Amino acid sequence: MNRRIAPLDRPRFHYPKAGRTRKRDRVRTPVTISVVTYVLLSSSYGQESVRQGADAVLGQQLFNNACRTCHTTREGDNRLGPHLHKIIGRKAGSLPDYGYSEAMKRADFVWTEETLERFIANPDQLVPGNNMKPFGGLASAGDRTRIVSFLRSVTSGQ
Repeated sequence: MNRRIAPLDRPRFHYPKAGRTRKRDRVRTPVTISVVTYVLLSSSYGQESVRQGADAVLGQQLFNNACRTCHTTREGDNRLGPHLHKIIGRKAGSLPDYGYSEAMKRADFVWTEETLERFIANPDQLVPGNNMKPFGGLASAGDRTRIVSFLRSVTSGQ
């Protein structure tokens, strides 16, 4: 077999003549990476805000994996569980268009970041007799914090 090997000094890519470019020859600029890099490196953007933003993004992924089967963050979109749109600051068991368990209806607290984290950790400990079966809670404190950060971002619109 005679195979011809291209010399190393020959350009590997075809560069079209000036003014004539084909769609496949155009260079794509990774804008998303540039914007993220700018935000992360910008001194005017606080380090705490960057961490909270990253937690919210990871929290959305965790929410999708652990909660989205039963819950959504769209207002009025109740599924097996109630929607969680603007849950922070809402009284537990208070949505008028959802059929809560008796235990959740009797729960006498308002959802805060702390109560959400406790509930996500172990729903039966905070509200015994709730209908969050088969969900038994998330053991990872970091995962719980990220989910709450995501729910806070949905609540505040950030």
